[in-house]
Amino acid sequence: MSNDTYEQGKLLSEELNPGMEAALEKRYGKIVPGLSRSIVDFAYGQQYAREGLDLKTRYLATIAALTALGGQTKPQLKVNIEGALKAGASEREIGEVIWQMALYGGFPAAINALNSALEIFGENE
Repeated sequence: MSNDTYEQGKLLSEELNPGMEAALEKRYGKIVPGLSRSIVDFAYGQQYAREGLDLKTRYLATIAALTALGGQTKPQLKVNIEGALKAGASEREIGEVIWQMALYGGFPAAINALNSALEIFGENE
């Protein structure tokens, strides 16, 4: 694990999901030491911080994938919807990306994801 990508990931994760690394460490650190640092390094430092796509587009792609995977991804979907909003995505863009996934994940997956989005949008109003 590169210290550069970890440090870059830490800055980005704290900006978008303050306290996430500490929460992961508290919950999982005893049974999977290093998990929280690995997530920050890989997901935020090596993926979200990469060049080639802006952060908003990366979040929209993540929302699409989590939607298509189905209802078991609700907690992660909600975190990424919050991140997408912080990265500049509009509620309409998020809704359209989710609805597009009805073609690939089915109507139940899209409806469940839209319900998750509405929960987040309600919290932000």
